[in-house]
Amino acid sequence: FEHQVIRTPDAVAVIYGDQQLTYQELNSRANRLAHYLQAHGVGPDMLVGLCVERSLELVIGILGILKAGGAYLPLDPGYPAERLAFMLLDSKVMVILTQSHLQSCLPQTTAMVICLDTAWEQIANVPSSNKIVETHPENLAYVMYTSGSTGSPKGVAIAHRGIVRLAKNPSYVDITPSDIVVQFAPVSFDASTFEIWVPLMNGASVLICPPGVFDIDNLTSLVQEKGVTILWLT
Repeated sequence: FEHQVIRTPDAVAVIYGDQQLTYQELNSRANRLAHYLQAHGVGPDMLVGLCVERSLELVIGILGILKAGGAYLPLDPGYPAERLAFMLLDSKVMVILTQSHLQSCLPQTTAMVICLDTAWEQIANVPSSNKIVETHPENLAYVMYTSGSTGSPKGVAIAHRGIVRLAKNPSYVDITPSDIVVQFAPVSFDASTFEIWVPLMNGASVLICPPGVFDIDNLTSLVQEKGVTILWLT
């Protein structure tokens, strides 16, 4: 991603409603968050909970966690409280990123909770330079939990190598810097890996759907209005 920032710093990386971030702006914000997280003990293979709706903060949060050397654990605010409590207990996360209006969705936890919206004034005061971390292909990038339909949910651990293999110069889709890819899937579903990292590793733009339920008419309007060129629906 940082190599792509050098190549196209002023290209649009993320679009959400009438807001957008260039590659350089996204990189700078994620860097500040990475410095902030490292100051709170986040490092390689450390899981950080992510309870954030589809938004600019979602992409900043994911990228900031990875830049700090950590790995993200999606905590869908729509999940039952019992499932979220199990995931937090099983994963032993010590830090959770969320938004202030979603705090009530989280079960009681001993983890440090950071609200990206209200804490940003503090985060904005730390350096925006790239944070050099010894991250290797086999280091953990994220963990997603199975449904648990055959027993207890199980955390599936995905390494950086897997994301890069999926997203960088893919042979199964033609993607160019002029493409716009919709981010529609819940971040707790691995279709979001394609939706976020395929565009960002290849210089294209991520268009984030508003949170909540989207029907086919809403989605059709969004595709037409924003000039979407790539859409993944499962």
